[in-house]
Order: sequence, then structure tokens, then C-alpha cells
Amino acid sequence: MRKLQAEIIDALKVSPSIDPETEVRRSVDFLKAYLKKTGLKGLVLGISGGQDSTLAGKLSELAMTELRQETGSDAYKFIAVRLPYGVQADESDAMKAIEFMGADQVERVDIKPATDAMTTAVEANSETISDFNKGNIKARERMTAQFAIAGANGAAVVGTDHAAEAVTGFYTKFGDGAADVTPLWRLNKRQGKQLLAYLKAPETLYTKVPTADLEDDRPALPDEVALGVRYDDIDDYLEGKTVSDQAAETIEGWYVKTSHKRHLPINVYDTFWK
Repeated sequence: MRKLQAEIIDALKVSPSIDPETEVRRSVDFLKAYLKKTGLKGLVLGISGGQDSTLAGKLSELAMTELRQETGSDAYKFIAVRLPYGVQADESDAMKAIEFMGADQVERVDIKPATDAMTTAVEANSETISDFNKGNIKARERMTAQFAIAGANGAAVVGTDHAAEAVTGFYTKFGDGAADVTPLWRLNKRQGKQLLAYLKAPETLYTKVPTADLEDDRPALPDEVALGVRYDDIDDYLEGKTVSDQAAETIEGWYVKTSHKRHLPINVYDTFWK
């Protein structure tokens, strides 16, 4: 095993194999314990219709259902939020995911007006906002909406970060990378699919081609194209298996380049920069 590979696996706490039932229980108990400790009464999550939000949403609803049963309080609820930029191409997948997870409450916030207003306001300073940059603005507007809903309901925001995403830094800093709790952290993409299969999710929701869907010019750009490496290779790498030198170097390149995303804001006492 490569030296950096071993360090990454240890840092992200990825297991070479998992028992789906055990990991579902672990995540649900984690969410319940967080709410009990903080006194919050709900969970909020943006639903895209992809694998990660489908799994995080189902785990969130299971946690809320159990807390209502255990406490006798109907105050606990899971709020699923649709956050399209205008019209989302795979809207049907998002609604299918919400139906599968059985969300207690569904809200919808169109981020297009806020995104466009922010872009216009910044460009008024003779700045140019690229399509890629605007995609990051979309991600941050989505998280702003989720935290606003959470604040109005005494709830926590659920993040969908997992090991295959974390190792490559494939998320927007302070956008979809911002959350209160991340129940998928430690799992790779393959293991997330195992949990969804165990939970009897519609297969189409976790076998579809993963896309970030942030760029207007390339709305259906597959993650694997953007990353330059397959998720199967990323998962193999995280499970301690041997992958090609090209795949390993690509993964490690992303890990080093995006290390700032996995760190809290840097202060003068940090050794991050040395």
C-alpha cells in the first residue's frame, strides 16, 4: 500500500468492508444522539435526487421516526428541501427520493433569484463571474436556504459528505461542504450503495451517473469526467486495494490540492501552512 494511501484511509476512517445493517444503525444512532445532546428537534437536508442525499435523507427520517416513538413527542421532524435553480432536469428523481425516504415535511426554495442577484451585484464591480464560479454561488445559496429553514425550526442541517467526496475535495467550500452533521462520513461511494440496497431504495436512485449539476454550460457533466478518475478506483483506493499509478496519482493530487477544504479556517497557531 502506498504511504499516502494509508494516511488517507486512516484520516477518513474508511473500512475495507462493511456490514450495511450495522452502518445504518450507527448513523441513525449518531443523528439521534446529536439531537438529544443539543436539544434540537429536527433535521434539514437538501434533496437532489442522487445517491448521497437519498441515503442521508432516509437515515434522517429513520432517526426522527425513532425519536418520536421513543419520546412520545411529535416535535421531531425531518424536513426535505428541494433547491432547484429554476427548473431541475432530474426533478422526477428528486421527488422519487423524497417519496422513498418518507420525509415528514417537504419545502421548496428556488435559488435562481438569489444566485442571479448575487452574480449581478458582484459583476457591478467590473468583476467577471465564470460559469464555474457561479456554480459555487449556487451551492452556497442552497446551504444558506437550508440553514435558514433549520434556524426557523430549531433543527440541524445534514451534510452528505462521504469519503469518496472528501478525498477529492469534490464539493463547494462553505456550500455543500457546510453542515452540522455528516452521517455518511467514513463511507465510500460503493458502501453508500450497499446501505441503500439494504434499505430497499429504488435502484435507479443509486445506479444513476453521479453529477454535480452546478454549471449552466455543462449541467449533466459526470463527476468522474470532472475528477478524471472513476469512483470504482477511488473506492478501491480507500479500501486499501491496489489501483493503477495514474488513478492513485490523480486521487492523491486532488487530496493534496483540496486539503484546505477539510480544515477549519486557518489561524496563526495552525501548522497547516508549514
